[in-house]
Amino acid sequence: MVEGSDSTAGRTDAELWTRGDEAAFGELYDRHAEAVWNHAYRLTASWSTAEDLTSSTFLTAWRRRHDVTLVKDSALPWLYTVAGHLARGEFRRTTRFQRLLRRVPVDDTVRDHADQVATSLDGEHRLRAVLDAVARLPRSEREAVELVLIGELPVGEAAAVLGLAEASVRSRVSRARSRLRGALEEK
Repeated sequence: MVEGSDSTAGRTDAELWTRGDEAAFGELYDRHAEAVWNHAYRLTASWSTAEDLTSSTFLTAWRRRHDVTLVKDSALPWLYTVAGHLARGEFRRTTRFQRLLRRVPVDDTVRDHADQVATSLDGEHRLRAVLDAVARLPRSEREAVELVLIGELPVGEAAAVLGLAEASVRSRVSRARSRLRGALEEK
């Protein structure tokens, strides 16, 4: 309960508004906050936005209490009008924000050049490690890997180039993969 509210009991909204002190304004708030919140909720369908609009409505009323003269005895029509204006402003703000979000490219972010260089160097380092490991393979396995894995030739064509059966090429590639996996895991 607001201090001095005994002197506000039984007074009309217009009398409290004209008085304009904290106790009188507190009484107006107590009388109408729930109705303003309900009105704001009907306009926005959002509990949190209705709370914000209710606070903003009464803040506006407090700031303009000396500039506005109530036409009738109730402050409620004026408070509803303010809440309506604030709700429309909120709607325009969120609509503009949503339009802006739709214009922002989702996957079109600009990457940092340093990240690209680091990624490129890291990729080159890994490729160099793989090629070094391939170079250390026995000659027969190295030739099969160079044709099938690095050169991406089908096993049949690699077998024809090497003069071997397809099964032999597959076997050499399989053994080479095991060796490469072991060699690269050590690093």
